[in-house]
Amino acid sequence: MKLLIINGPNLNLLGVREKTVYGNRSFEHYFEELKATYPDLELEYFQSNTEGLLIDKIHEVGFTYKGIILNAGAYTHTSIALADAIGAITTPVVEVHISNVYAREAFRHKSMIAPRCLGSICGFGLESYRLALQYFISLKPNKVGFEVKTS
Repeated sequence: MKLLIINGPNLNLLGVREKTVYGNRSFEHYFEELKATYPDLELEYFQSNTEGLLIDKIHEVGFTYKGIILNAGAYTHTSIALADAIGAITTPVVEVHISNVYAREAFRHKSMIAPRCLGSICGFGLESYRLALQYFISLKPNKVGFEVKTS
């Protein structure tokens, strides 16, 4: 199963920025752990601080991959363009956040992308990504690809 994890702005600084919020591990280190834990998955990773590059990557894989795990960072709360990109593709997207966005500033409580995603996972640290992977692993194959659970 081919899955892509996409991280948005400032997530390239995981492990060095705001350790009390985001922890002290780099995402690259965590991603290597995920690949070792799930050797049967084709896991890929992409990070950009640029909104247009995130949209381009979603367009690139959004009709061929089995799933996208997206942490759009601050673009979560501002980007109609990312929401439109997610709505334009057939690959299911799960929104993730490392921190509990609802325990933070009020402007972080609104996600522009959530209505276009299958679901959202937040507040479990880097394990939010593993929870999203578990969702995709649980999908049952059918004649046209995978049966996406909506409830």
